[in-house]
Amino acid sequence: MKPLKAESDDALLNVRDDFPALDQAIHGHPLVYLDSAASAQQPQAVIDAVANYQQSDHANVHRGVHTLSHRATEAYEGARDKLRAFINAASRSEIVLTSGTTESINLVAQSYGRPRLQRGDQVLITHLEHHSNIVPWQLVCEQTGAELIVAPINEDGSLDVERMIELMTEAVRIVAVGHVSNALGTVNPVRRIVDAAHECDIPVLVDGAQGVPHMAVDVQALGCDFYVFSGHKMFGPTGTGVLYGREALLDAMPPWKGGGDMILEVRFDGTVFNELPYKFEAGTPNIAGVIGLGAAVDYLKRVKLDRIAAHETALLAYLTQQLSEIDGLRLIGTAPDKASVQSFLVGDIHPHDLGTILDHQGIAIRTGHHCAMPVMQRFDIPGTARASLALYNDRDDVDRLVSAVRKAQEIFA
Repeated sequence: MKPLKAESDDALLNVRDDFPALDQAIHGHPLVYLDSAASAQQPQAVIDAVANYQQSDHANVHRGVHTLSHRATEAYEGARDKLRAFINAASRSEIVLTSGTTESINLVAQSYGRPRLQRGDQVLITHLEHHSNIVPWQLVCEQTGAELIVAPINEDGSLDVERMIELMTEAVRIVAVGHVSNALGTVNPVRRIVDAAHECDIPVLVDGAQGVPHMAVDVQALGCDFYVFSGHKMFGPTGTGVLYGREALLDAMPPWKGGGDMILEVRFDGTVFNELPYKFEAGTPNIAGVIGLGAAVDYLKRVKLDRIAAHETALLAYLTQQLSEIDGLRLIGTAPDKASVQSFLVGDIHPHDLGTILDHQGIAIRTGHHCAMPVMQRFDIPGTARASLALYNDRDDVDRLVSAVRKAQEIFA
C-alpha cells in the first residue's frame, strides 16, 4: 500500500494503481471514473481473492467433509467475521449475508414487517430514499393495509428532521431511512432519528448502501435495529450484501425464503429451522462474491476509513466549488452535511446528452433519476447528471470533468 501524500491542503490517497479497471483509455482518453455511487471499481486484492477461490477452493460451503469444502467454508465464514467487525455488530449471528441492499430491505419488510403490520398502522420513510427503500414498503403496505408516510426534504436537499420526528406517532410501526442519499449525497442525522424513534418504541432500519464506502459505521453506536448495505458499492463484487439486525429481532422473525441450509430437519409434517443467521440464508450462496467482499473489507481497513473520509470531504468541496463557477450550471442538492456525490444540470442540455459527450472524453458519470424518482419530482426535474467520488479520485479527475462540461456547453451553444 502506497503512503498518503500531501498536496496543498488536500491529503490525497495514492491508491489509483490498486484498481486495474482505471488503467484504460475510453475513446482515446484516460478513464475518469465518477460513477462509484452506482458501482465502485474493485481493487486487485478483491479480484485476486475471487480468482483464488475459483481456481483452488471452489466447492459448496457447510455441507462437505472434503478439503475443498472446508477451505470454502472457512473463507466464506471468515468474511462474515470480517463484516461483523467492520460495522461493530455484537455477534456474528447478527450478520445475514444477502445479495445486496435490495434483498436485505425486502427481507425485513416481509419477515419483520408483514407479520406485525395491519390496517391503521404506518411505515415512515423519507423523500430522499432510493427505490429499494420505497417499493418493498409499498408492497408490504398493500399486503397488510398499512399506510406508507413520507417525511419531507428541504430545498437544499436536507431532510426536515423536525417534521420527521413529528410524524413518529403511535401508529408508526417501523422507520426506514437512508444513511446517505445516493442522488444528492445528503448525510442524514441517523443517531438523532434513531433516538427519537426509540423514544416512541419504533424500530429503525438504515439503508447504508452509500454510507459504508465513505465513513466508519458502528451499528451499536448508531443504535439502529437494522442496517443494510451492498458489496459492490464498497469495492466488492456485485450480488453481495449484508443485513445487520439486532439478534433479539432476528430471532423472533420467521424465515423469508425456504430451501437448503436454512433448516436443521425437514419432514412432511413439519420443518425445524436453522439457527441464526442461517435461517435467512436459503440455498447455495454467492460464495465467490462473499469471499471477495471479505477482501474488500480488508482493503478498506488497510487504507483506513478515516483517511478515505477526509480525502473525499476535501475533494467534494473542490468539486462543488469548481462546478459552481461554471456559468449556467445548477447544483442539485446543497445540504450542509454531504458525502461524495454532487448532482447538477447544465443549462438546457439534457443529462443524457451531457453524459454522452463526457463519455467521449473518457469521463464516466451517471445520468437520469438515479433510482430516486421522488427526489427528482421534488425538484421538478426529469433527472440530473451525477458525479460521485471514491477513494481513487483526485483533483485532476475534477478538473477534467469541469473542462469536459465547458466543452459540452460550447457544442450546444
